[in-house]
This record gives sequence, structure tokens and C-alpha cells, in this order.
Amino acid sequence: MSQPILQLQGIEKAFPGVKALDNACLNVYPGRVMALMGENGAGKSTLMKVLTGIYQMDKGTIHYEGEPAAFQGPRHSQQAGISIIHQELNLIPELSIAENIFLGREKTNAFGGIKWAQMHKEADALLARLNVKHRSTKLLGELSIGEQQMVEIAKAISFDSKVIIMDEPTDALTDTETESLFSVINELRDQGCGIVYISHRLKEIFEICNDVTVLRDGKFIGQKTVPELDEDSLIEMMVGRRLDEQYPRVDVQHGETCLEVKNLTGSGVHDVSFQLTRGEILGVSGLMGAGRTELMKVIYGALTKESGEILLNGKAINPQSPQDGLANGIAYISEDRKGDGLILGLSVKENMSLCSLETFSRANSSIKHDEEITAVDDFIQLFNIKTPTREQIIGNLSGGNQQKVAIAKGLMTRPKVLILDEPTRGVDVGAKKEIYQLINQFKQEGMSIILVSSEMPEVLGMSDRILVMHEGRISGEFMAQDADQEKLMACAVGKKINEVAA
Repeated sequence: MSQPILQLQGIEKAFPGVKALDNACLNVYPGRVMALMGENGAGKSTLMKVLTGIYQMDKGTIHYEGEPAAFQGPRHSQQAGISIIHQELNLIPELSIAENIFLGREKTNAFGGIKWAQMHKEADALLARLNVKHRSTKLLGELSIGEQQMVEIAKAISFDSKVIIMDEPTDALTDTETESLFSVINELRDQGCGIVYISHRLKEIFEICNDVTVLRDGKFIGQKTVPELDEDSLIEMMVGRRLDEQYPRVDVQHGETCLEVKNLTGSGVHDVSFQLTRGEILGVSGLMGAGRTELMKVIYGALTKESGEILLNGKAINPQSPQDGLANGIAYISEDRKGDGLILGLSVKENMSLCSLETFSRANSSIKHDEEITAVDDFIQLFNIKTPTREQIIGNLSGGNQQKVAIAKGLMTRPKVLILDEPTRGVDVGAKKEIYQLINQFKQEGMSIILVSSEMPEVLGMSDRILVMHEGRISGEFMAQDADQEKLMACAVGKKINEVAA
């Protein structure tokens, strides 16, 4: 193996109440992909922010191309040849694709005028390289989240960087977009680029990476080549223990019908019917754009219902807003926790109890703060949320801990139906197991649960019954024991059940 192009050694970084990095290390090699792994809160993003100068380290050394380095900010590290693709998009919807790619470094002539033709030509070439089927003149805000992520990747590639850091790059991508990204990664690797790949999707690590570095609680645990590992040994390095079963489904005697949907039509949804019983987990599968989230939002009241019926415990309801959904006993945990689920500037406590304040209100509308604090602390303990205090600003927590707060927020309303839309997106394997165990606990208590997920193993592993959607309609329904990935995918692309069975 060649000498590292980038070395971080003995990195320490502390914030009030928490030591985020404690002797963290990372080596990045030219022409190789280094996976940076660890549970949420392990220090991965903090280490990358130290590298790119967003944070200044308290202790440690950085060597880049064999020389000591200390970057003063992202622009400084970019100019040196280190680019980072953040999990959260840093793009401007009101500008075109080309303007976003070259923002702050526009192509100009001697008089300061922008060379639009050249800029669009270079941007179009980058998009073609990533198989993005749009012209660079298109407004970014007209693209899907997955397509916007590809623009963010095109932007990073445009710097001709020697080191590229990808933080959960496939989180919002379709399978086709992911294949395009992997082709580009292989191309960059062949050109001698060093890549840091951060992902919770273990399959991707074994598919695209050469080496693995694991952090746990801010500490360096080890570095290994991918052939030295399998999924079980990698998980054990990450969490410090073996996880006996990835999807711990429990069997529960189902009760009476809790939710019934009849011929429901609304925004992106066409003539959908299904039932959900007490103590049942109903999985909803399908490709991106199949209408899964739209269906959940129509049931919850966040999108308009045009026709059809929604019955809760045999009584017709007609939610016109999320407030109506909550009032009827339906809690929806959004796939977009930062856009729809949480207020990042508020504390853990304020976010968690936001939808349940009526529960803690006195007759004079004042809040019973002691009861609120007790409930919040109970959920922090139950969910094993890693936060210094309940007053910590939630934007400072890791993605997995934010997701736990979002789920706790829904559960604090004591719902009859809990809708979980991509509940483990961006969540590490240890936190996933904790979330699955909590879902099972609620199932055993008789709660009715809808689990929407793009991860077929998750749907197959946790559901009792599975619906598959295609173009806003239900294209298949299976009992979990009768389903497999091939059947779900066949229905997801529009095949009829009799064709699948054949």
C-alpha cells in the first residue's frame, strides 16, 4: 500500500459538556476508498469538520501530501485539493444547476462578465458524467432531492480535488443514481484520487471501499482492509458488541381493525385501499416516486384527500391538516426530519414535547413543567438518546439521535396509529437495532404501525404484511413469510401479482 496522501493523528476536540474526539486517527490513500464508520455520535462528521477547518482541533496533527497542514476553512481546504460533500445539501434552489456548481468561482472574461456558454458547457459535461438527465440551465429547485444530491456531487468533482469526502452520498439516491455515483467513484479512484466514504449502508462498504476506519465515542478503534472484514465483525468494531439479529421481529396476536382506507385518491395517490389491525406492522415498499410518502401524508392530513374514505376504529375521519391527524390519534414521523420533523434551533425538550403541550397544560393554559420534564427524561432514557442535557440544542446532536427525538415526539402524543417514514435513514446499525426494539415494544402494546422504507431487508425483516406501491397505486400485497426482495421489486416496477407469482 502506498503512503497516505492525508493523515490525521491524535485528533482531540471538545465542546461544552462533551469530548467529541479523543485521539481520533484517519489515513487516506491515493487511488483507494477509505470507509469512515461508526455509530451516530462516534465523531465522524466532527473529524471531517476539523479536517476542512470548520472546527479547529484542540490537539493532534494533520499531514497532507507529506507536509503539516492546518486549514482555516472549507475554501482553504478546497483550494488545497480537499472537497467535502455534506449529508445536508448546501445549494440554492433559486439558482440554476450551473450557477450552483460554480457559485463563487464563476467563469469570467477580462471585464468581469460571466462566460455563460463556457460555464454551461462544463456543467453539462459534469451532469452527463453522472448520468443526470437535465440541462445545467434548469433551476435547482425543480429537481428531486436525489437529483440535487447529484448536483452536489458534480460540484465537488468540478474542483479536480485530490481528496473527496462523501458523507452519506447515497442517502437520497435511487438505485440507478447510486450506480452512476459508484461508476464515478471508480473513475476517480483509477485517477489516483483518495476518497473518504461515510455511510451506514454496510452493503455499500463491501461493494465500493478498499479500507475501513472505525471510530467509537470519538476514539480510533482500528483500520482494516475490506477483505479482512465481514458484516458481523464490522458491526462489532462499531458498536463494541455483537448484534445477534439485525431485524428482531416479534410475533404478536393481532387485534381488531384500527385503520381502514377505502378507495383513497389524493395528491399522488390513486384508488388505494387497505386495512391495519392493532399490534400489526404494515410495511410499505416501492421505488422513489411511487407515492408512499404521499399516501401517508394524505392519511395524516398534510396533503389533500380528493375522494375515498379513512376510517379509524370504524369511524370516518377527514383530516384536513397535520393538526387534525394528531387530534385523531395518527402520528406521522417524516422521512425529512430536518425539514418537517424538527426545529433545529430549539432544545431536545422543546422539540420532543412540541406536539404534546396540550397534555401538559393546566386549565389556565400554563404548562406543567415538572410533568413535561419527567416525560422528556423518560423518553431520553428509553431511546438511549445521547445528549449532554435535555436543554441541548437539537441541531448539535448526531443524525441518529435527532431521529430518535423525532420518533419520541410522535410517541409522546400517544397515537393509535404510528406512521414511520424511513425511520432509520442515516442511522447507524446500533441505533437501528434500538429503534427496531422500540417498534417491537409498541407493537406488543397493541399499537398499529405503518413502516415505510426504501430498504427492502428492513421491510421484509420487520413487517407482518407488506404493501408495494407503483405510480401511486398498490401493485402488490404479501404476508411477510411469502415475500422476498425479487417479488417486491417486481411489483415495484409495475408487474401484476399473478406475473410475480408465475
